[in-house]
Parts: sequence; C-alpha cells; structure tokens
Amino acid sequence: MTKTEHLLNQISKLEQQTGVKRTIFAVCPNSIAVIKASFRSAKRNNAPIYFAATLNQVDSDGGYTGLTQKQFVKLLAQEAAAVDYDGTYIIAIDHGGPWLKDIQSKEHWSLEKVMNGVKKSFEDAILAGYDLIHVDPTVDIFLPDGETIDIKVVVERTVELIEHTERFRRARSLPAISYEVGTEEVHGGLADEAVFDTFLENLKAGLDSCGLSDVWPCFIVGKVGTDLHTTTFDTSVARKLTKKVRPLGSYIKGHYTDGVSNPEAYPLAGVGAANVGPEFTISEYEGLAELEQIERARDKEGQIAQLSNITSTLERLVGESGRWQKWLQPEEKLCSFKELQADRRAWIIKTCCRYIWQHPEAFMARQILFDNLTRLGMDPHTTLSCRIEHDMDKYFQAFNLVNLNNSLL
Repeated sequence: MTKTEHLLNQISKLEQQTGVKRTIFAVCPNSIAVIKASFRSAKRNNAPIYFAATLNQVDSDGGYTGLTQKQFVKLLAQEAAAVDYDGTYIIAIDHGGPWLKDIQSKEHWSLEKVMNGVKKSFEDAILAGYDLIHVDPTVDIFLPDGETIDIKVVVERTVELIEHTERFRRARSLPAISYEVGTEEVHGGLADEAVFDTFLENLKAGLDSCGLSDVWPCFIVGKVGTDLHTTTFDTSVARKLTKKVRPLGSYIKGHYTDGVSNPEAYPLAGVGAANVGPEFTISEYEGLAELEQIERARDKEGQIAQLSNITSTLERLVGESGRWQKWLQPEEKLCSFKELQADRRAWIIKTCCRYIWQHPEAFMARQILFDNLTRLGMDPHTTLSCRIEHDMDKYFQAFNLVNLNNSLL
C-alpha cells in the first residue's frame, strides 16, 4: 500500500470509530519560506501534511523555486528534521500535464515534445522518492480559442502518462506511488457531471486495456465551486461527486481552496484532500510588507543605513516577469501592467511574487531587510514564518487534523 493510501485508510478507520471526518491539507510549496512554515505549523498542530508541487515550482530544470525533484525531497527531509517533525508528509506533483509548465506553452512545444517533457518530469519525481503524481492532460494550446479539449483525448493522454510512469517505476523495482487525475479548470476536463462520468468510465477501460487494472487514482479532482477568484465551496456538488467516486476506491480532491469562506465544510462533504497555494504567497508578501513598515519607522529614527525597498522591488520584478499575464481576466487582456486597476494590480503583485522570490534582486532586498531588523534585535525569519503559519493553522483546524498524528499507525 502506498503512503497516501495508507494515510487515507487510517483516516477512514478513525472515522468509523469516532464519527469524525477529515480532509488532508495540501500545501503548494511555492517558496522556501512556505516550506519552512508548513513543517512548523504541522509540528504545532501534530498533523500530517501534503506538499503538492507544480512543475512550474519544482522540476528537472529547477522551476521557479530553484529546486529539482531530488533537491526538493532532500530539503523537505532537512526542514522536517530542523523542527523535529516526525509525522507523515506526502510529496506530490500537482497539475502534471502537457503545456501546464509555462515555458512549454510560451514556446509552443509540439505534442510529442511536451509529452516527452512531462514523462521526464515524472521519471525524475519517481527517482527522487515522490509519493503521488497528479496527471492532468486537460490543456491543448493548439485548439482554437473557445474550444474545449475532447474528453476522450484527455483519457488517452492520462492513460499514456500513467502507463509510461508505471512501466518506468516497475522496471526499476521502485516503491508504488499513488495517482490523482482530472482538473476543475475552466479550460476543459471534468467541469460537468456528464463529462465526469464519461471520464471515469473511459479511464477504467483504458487502464484495463494496457494491463494496469491494478492501478487506480486515489484522488479525482472535482469542480466544487472554487477557482482562483471564488471563495465558496459547494457542499452539495462535493457530496454528489463523493458518492460517485467512493465506490471506486477514490476520494474527491479540491483545488483552489485559497481563502475559501467555509473550509470546515470540506470534511463534512467527504472531500479527501484540498490544495492551498497562492494564499500563502499573499501571506508571505504581507509579512514582508509589515516588516518593511518597521524598517521604515526605524529609518526615520536614524537606525537604518540602507533601506531594502522590498515591496517596490517586488512590484517591479513581477511586472517585468510577464508571468502575471496568464492570470488576467478577459477584459484585461490588452492592459499593460500599469494600466490594471489598482486593486487588481495589488492582487497580482501579491500572488505572482512566487515567480520571482529567487530573483537575485528580490533575494538581496529580503536579505537587506532581514539584516537591518536583525541588527535591531528582531528575529525577522521567525516573524515572517509565524505570519504564514497563522494562515495555515486554520486549515489544520477546519479539516479536523489537529493531533491526528497521535492516532496514525
């Protein structure tokens, strides 16, 4: 049994004994600070945690965090040891599929090239020791605008990627891994119930046909009312989808749980796990902005030699990166960065900082800020981490995970 399936089974057994439903909390590790805060929060809440890393974040080329899969796994082990966290943690690929890595879309990789690139990413993840892979081939950049990818094509590419991954893993006698499939994205996939049913039926037939009847995803992503711009979880839809997948041995996985107004409803609806990502980039940015306010106040007292100017540096680097453009609304597509409305530009700056944290200028501005405050007797590293941890704690609590590690075998 895989680590993920073991954790899900333990949670299920505890539910039968106690009646308490639980949802696994999945963090998108979009910065080193978020990774550190994740283990500190998991340690304090005495709970398991799940790391869902996109190929933009962590990949064979380093991603925007600068980490390869192997380095990522090593870093997680080091950060867990640093806070003496000995609980369960899951390491996973999130949204692994063609053209979901920005460079692939920007450079218009061919289908053959992009599928080979994704397969290489999956291979490196398996060799590094990942526990789960989210297979998500629901994007095709060569489709005409407005056209949704055929669900049969989604199934074919899903089966192809799982088959390649399993052949690679088994040929090397590596430990079994878990799979997650589907997406809630508006660009295609499992957005409505009829398509959802068709996908599941064809996926089973496809896996059976290539001799992988023993392989089935433990998570299936459902469209449960949340996306990057909404904050309400639809419990009725989640319950309906849960009833469909539980007899198959799967759980519904929620994405874009960031800032959701009713996180406590996830366990009650039977959701197996839920991802949170950009929210913690906002936490990190706002934490840095608060520290900069202290720095500027001390500067007025003559206690600072050189200001970090961190927020203005981050704003400029986000704008120069161009990576914010993929998050524009249709009516904003022709706008330059400076032409965006102030509230939208502020939101983009806060959420898109994850792309440029490792930029030399951003790194140096943070270092100057931290050095300035350290000289004044402060501990900016811990202050920033606590800001992020505060926003993580609510999910451990809402998902009924506090002290769960005490009950896991």
